[in-house]
Amino acid sequence: MTNGTTRRTVLVTGTAVALAAACSEYGNGNDGASDTTTDSTSKPGSQSPSESPSQAPGGGQLTRTGDIPEGGGKIFKDQKVVVTQPQRGEFKAFSAVCTHMGCIVSSVANGTIDCACHGSEFHIADGSVARGPATKPLPEEKITVSGDSIRLT
Repeated sequence: MTNGTTRRTVLVTGTAVALAAACSEYGNGNDGASDTTTDSTSKPGSQSPSESPSQAPGGGQLTRTGDIPEGGGKIFKDQKVVVTQPQRGEFKAFSAVCTHMGCIVSSVANGTIDCACHGSEFHIADGSVARGPATKPLPEEKITVSGDSIRLT
């Protein structure tokens, strides 16, 4: 260690780099959550988010109505949106970013949108908090349902 570099400088710098790397990964969807999201009523062979008809935001087809299970939903990580069907023929969309710490929600099951990071749960009908630690609901996203097509608007 020359040129004024001390052991303390190396340790502090190394720790800061490690912390920055860890924080940059938090909440970006790389938290080990699976790409497929189902509930107990999902059908085997359902299309995964990576196989959605279009990844185009702002009007491109996001998915088909038949791909969203009644009483459940599906997460689209690339678009950071979750689409639910609380009742037959009623489709809702919410941000997939948990309002607690910014993780991408991980599953939709038993009438809730669940975040694996800290255990928050949100109701599929309105995005309201079902279980904390989150205290704010998931923001609603705008979708258009036309025929069997669901589009982000």
